[in-house]
Amino acid sequence: MKRSLWICVLIGSALIGLGSAIRCYSCKDYTGSCAKQRDCSYDDACLTLSERSGMTYRQCLKYSDCDYSRLAQMFPQVSSFTFKCCNSDLCNSAPSSAASSLIGLLASVGIMWWCIH
Repeated sequence: MKRSLWICVLIGSALIGLGSAIRCYSCKDYTGSCAKQRDCSYDDACLTLSERSGMTYRQCLKYSDCDYSRLAQMFPQVSSFTFKCCNSDLCNSAPSSAASSLIGLLASVGIMWWCIH
């Protein structure tokens, strides 16, 4: 019984993570597929900023800068854009990989449920 409890604690801490810093995708492209990752600061969020022309910027950004007027100042070369800021690891991926995040979440919940019962 003690052994399985320690295994659950180990798996749980690996899934939750001990640090508060997040990882974000970091690239500028038209394709929507970005593989380059970057460790961000503890007060950062992941930004996805999309131009009307199709260019997408993905990067770490101070969460306090996640505001349309502030982003317009930071990206003066972009005339019209939409943006999203998020606070979990690699949350600024292309929409097609959202399924893998859901699978990871469900696996985490399943493991924790198994450990409790």
